[in-house]
Amino acid sequence: MSASAGLVSVRGAPRTLGVWMCTALIVGNVIGIGVFVLPAALAPYGLNAFLGWLITAVGFVCLAIAFSGLARHFPQDDGPYGYTVRAFGEATAFIVMWCYWVSVWVTNVAIAIGVVGYVTVLLPIMGSGWFAPLTALSLVWLFVLINLRGARAAGWVQMLTTVLKLLPLLGVLCLGVWLLLTQPAVYVQHLPPNRLSFAQASSAATIAMFAMLGIECASIPANRVRDPQRTIARATLIGTVLTALIYIGASAVPMLLIPQGELATSNAPFADVFARLFGAYSADIVAIFVIISGLGALNGWTLMIGEVTQGLAKHGHFPAALSRENVHGAPTLAFIVTGVIASAMLLSNYDQSIASGFTFLSVVVTAANLPLYIVCSIAILVLRKRGGRGGRVAAGGRLWGVAAAAAALYCGWVLLGVGWKPLLWTSVLGAAGVPVYLGSRYFHRHRRV
Repeated sequence: MSASAGLVSVRGAPRTLGVWMCTALIVGNVIGIGVFVLPAALAPYGLNAFLGWLITAVGFVCLAIAFSGLARHFPQDDGPYGYTVRAFGEATAFIVMWCYWVSVWVTNVAIAIGVVGYVTVLLPIMGSGWFAPLTALSLVWLFVLINLRGARAAGWVQMLTTVLKLLPLLGVLCLGVWLLLTQPAVYVQHLPPNRLSFAQASSAATIAMFAMLGIECASIPANRVRDPQRTIARATLIGTVLTALIYIGASAVPMLLIPQGELATSNAPFADVFARLFGAYSADIVAIFVIISGLGALNGWTLMIGEVTQGLAKHGHFPAALSRENVHGAPTLAFIVTGVIASAMLLSNYDQSIASGFTFLSVVVTAANLPLYIVCSIAILVLRKRGGRGGRVAAGGRLWGVAAAAAALYCGWVLLGVGWKPLLWTSVLGAAGVPVYLGSRYFHRHRRV
């Protein structure tokens, strides 16, 4: 298949996702379970965490502008794959999307296990014997079945769970504003003693970056989006800014109300805030919303893995059968195959003793997402330089170029900060895709002959 063949989306695909569904997809995928423990992870950095959040927010707004610019100028391209093919060719596009593909189904396993972990807080029996892995397995397949009903059904589930998951975060924000108006002194009773440190701010920014992964989600199912030229651009910007504001505001409340040492060891910072003021039972209510948040993220990322698998199949890198759709426009075999892969990994790794391994794996997964961000950011700079030969991004003015350059520098800085082990595993992950790509090219050359 020629490089140009990968640029245009399939015209027959049903376009069912509008602005609000795409925005819900971004917010729902970005805000998963991690946000509810994020204040504890940032607690050791004290007020430097807010400087880290500022760096992260600026970096992701630049990324959002870059993705929205690509979507606006190349609305018929098949999302990030098409943008990368246009700028760097098919081989680079495959390796980037291969890393992303692996990271998404591994993320789904981690989310399913995390959700069950919160379920055991309410129903302790679920943590014994085979109850936990079977429950996690059931959740994986529940959302496979939902997504088999098509992007519109998955979109409605995403909107509902996104609204529900935002309730406890908005509750924390309202609580923080109420305390600020009625008891402002509580915000200075437990101020962290950390001095201003760019090194600590950088570490905090790296953690915060992990929590913001997913802003590209509106562009992945580009061939299912109505009016992609406007919809993807608007949803990406709205979703990114909204999520950053919610994260920063909601994280600030426990970080300023709970003593630093206590917060750093907390398993449920938001539940602790409510328990301090309203009693222990309120913590159970927060746990319910955490479960809903995880379910929403699992639904959204299931949609993503189906779309990425189908896209790679359409472009000849996976078997063509993975691209075939059912009557609802969903890639049936793509969802089933990735569900089987996720199930196998879940059942072979479900052990409480590997919790630390999953923590490390999450860092590897996020590092595997960074090539997509870096390449798409640089793609704008390449296409602007080509002008009439490579695209129309030159018409976007300086904003796209400045934002893309800033986004690429930000992602490169974060990539260097994740540590050599995640970088090594990310390199191995990318290298593992090389024989897959070469095999697919060899197969297609000989099939044409």
